[in-house]
Amino acid sequence: MRDILPAIMKWWDAGETFGLATVVRTFSSAPREPGAAMAVSAGGEVVGSVSGGCVEGAVYELAGEVSPGGPPVLQTYGISDNDAFAVGLTCGGIIDIFVEPVSRELFGELGEISAAVKAGEPVAVATVIAGPGQVGARRVIWAADDDAEADAAAAGGAPVGASATDDSPAGRPSEGARSASGTLGNGDRLDQAVDDDARGMLAQGLTGVRRYGPEGERRREELSVFVQSFAPPPRMLVFGAIDFAAAVARAGKFLGYRVTVCDARPVFATSARFPEADEVVIDWPHRYLAGVSTDARTVICVLTHDPKFDVPLLEVALRAPAAYIGAMGSRRTHDDRLARLREVGMTEGELARLRSPIGLDLGARTPEETAVAIAAELIQLRWGGSGQPLTTTTGRIHHR
Repeated sequence: MRDILPAIMKWWDAGETFGLATVVRTFSSAPREPGAAMAVSAGGEVVGSVSGGCVEGAVYELAGEVSPGGPPVLQTYGISDNDAFAVGLTCGGIIDIFVEPVSRELFGELGEISAAVKAGEPVAVATVIAGPGQVGARRVIWAADDDAEADAAAAGGAPVGASATDDSPAGRPSEGARSASGTLGNGDRLDQAVDDDARGMLAQGLTGVRRYGPEGERRREELSVFVQSFAPPPRMLVFGAIDFAAAVARAGKFLGYRVTVCDARPVFATSARFPEADEVVIDWPHRYLAGVSTDARTVICVLTHDPKFDVPLLEVALRAPAAYIGAMGSRRTHDDRLARLREVGMTEGELARLRSPIGLDLGARTPEETAVAIAAELIQLRWGGSGQPLTTTTGRIHHR
C-alpha cells in the first residue's frame, strides 16, 4: 500500500469512500508480494496493482462492489479452475486478496499512518481477514520506544550540517509512546498477542498472515490476521562521489532504498551532483560509517577506488551488520585490497563477506551499466536467483 498512499490520501482527505484491495497471501509463482495494493475510487479511478495484470479486472469489479460501504471480502484467485477459483492467473500462481471499504469514518488512523510512512517512522497495521472474529477489524501498532529510536538512527539520523532538532526522523519525538490504537474485537488477549508479533515483524520489515485462536491463543489457527509492516526503507550507503556513484544512487532509489552518498571532498560531495540521493554527507567514509547504525537490510557500496579510503572503510564495514558489502575495482585492485585488509587484522571470515569486483558479470562499461550490474546482484541476493538467463533455466521464476 505504500506506493499508492499519496493517491488514496487525496480521496481520504476529500471524505470519499473507496475500495482497497490488498494481497495478503501468495502461493507458488504469484506475481506480487503480500502488501501490494490496488484502490478504486467512487468514480471508478484506479491506482496500484495486485497481480501485474492477471486479475486486475475481477478485483476492480469486486472493489467497486465493496467501496459503497459493503462488508470486506477475502477472495482467492488462482489456477484456471473455475470450480475452485474465481479467476485464472496466467502465471499459475495463487493469491489471496482482501478487499475492504476505506473512508475517514471506517479507517480514521490512515492519516497518521500516511504521516508516519512519509516521515520514515515504523508502524504496522493488523487486520482480521478471516475466521471467528470481526472481519475487517483493525489495529495500528507503533514500534516500541527503543525500536523507534533504532530505526531513526538506521534511517540516517541528522546529515552533516543538521542537528537533532531538525525536522528529520532523528529529531522527532519517539512515536513508540503511542503503543497501539484500535482493537481486533476479540478482547485484550488477542490484541496483545498480535501487538507482540507485529512489533517483531516490523523490526524485520516483514508483512504476512498470522493465525491465532479466537481469543489470541497461539497454538490455534482459526483466526487469520494480516499484518502489514511499514518499516523505513532499507539504506544504501554509497561511498565515493564519482560518476559511478551518481548512477548507483539512481538505481538504489529505483529499487526503494534510502540513499546516502558520502565523500570527504566537499567539491565533489554536493547535492547538485547527486540529486537522487536522500542525503549527501561530507566526511571521511570510515568515520561516517562508524557513527551510523546499519542492519541486516543495509547495502554498502564502496566506489572510492583508493586504498587510503577503501581499507579503513572496509575494516569498519566488514564488521558491521549489512545485507551486502561491495567494492569497485579490477581483480588486481581486489587482490591488493585483500592483502591490505589482512595486514590490518581482518579475518578470512570477515573478508568472505566482501563482494568484489562489485556487481554481476554483465559486461558493463559505463556508469549506468555498472549500476545495473550492481542492482542485479542486489536483486539476485535478495531473492535467491541464479543470475542466469531465464531461457536457459527451468522451474519457478519467482524465488523465495
